Amino acid sequence: MSQHILIVLTSHDRLGDTGEKTGFWLEELAAPYYAFRDAGCELTLASPAGGQPPLDPKSDAEESQTEATRRFRQDAEARAQLADTRRLAEVRAEDFDAVFYPGGHGPLWDLVDDPDSIQLIEAFWAQGKPVSAVCHAPIVLLHARDQDGAPLVAGREVTGFTNGEEAAVGLTDIVPQRVEDALIEQGARYSKAEDFAPYVRRDGRLITGQNPPSSEPVARCLLEALGS
Repeated sequence: MSQHILIVLTSHDRLGDTGEKTGFWLEELAAPYYAFRDAGCELTLASPAGGQPPLDPKSDAEESQTEATRRFRQDAEARAQLADTRRLAEVRAEDFDAVFYPGGHGPLWDLVDDPDSIQLIEAFWAQGKPVSAVCHAPIVLLHARDQDGAPLVAGREVTGFTNGEEAAVGLTDIVPQRVEDALIEQGARYSKAEDFAPYVRRDGRLITGQNPPSSEPVARCLLEALGS
């Protein structure tokens, strides 16, 4: 029987007060999407608002393209699935084997304190299922708690977009909080590699990646967790 993975995307499209657009980062959806699909997994996409999630236009620029993003762009089935995400409030952890959150800056505004997302993460965790996120998306773990009521990330090894990477993209003063600082403040055992180098941490069923180049390695790690 194939594994069924839930992919949760942001619905937030405004980059603070800059007047610029944000959303999810295409590579962080596309590379895991094909890692999972090519491994025979069934995929369901969801977002807080449902329907078409906003794409960060910078992630669609030519310099951000990868083999996976080009494949996604030419894949009518994948694009149709993305255009019709399910509303987060309507999905249940018991219907899936694992959950994965792609990043982009959007999750810093909506998924970080979305009650449906937090409840979902806690349910996946309580049911013994893998929880994974990459780049800015580890922020979604911030307010989730384990069965003992402790912060889910407390004492656990995690990574996520670094302060240096945020400075490099010029958004340190725009974002509501920085992923690295927020995770450390919640008691996470945060670690990182060089800026924009692939880096993944797996602490049991909790799997996190640092940045866009980490998205496929995170997906492979999640597949390993599902197999073990």
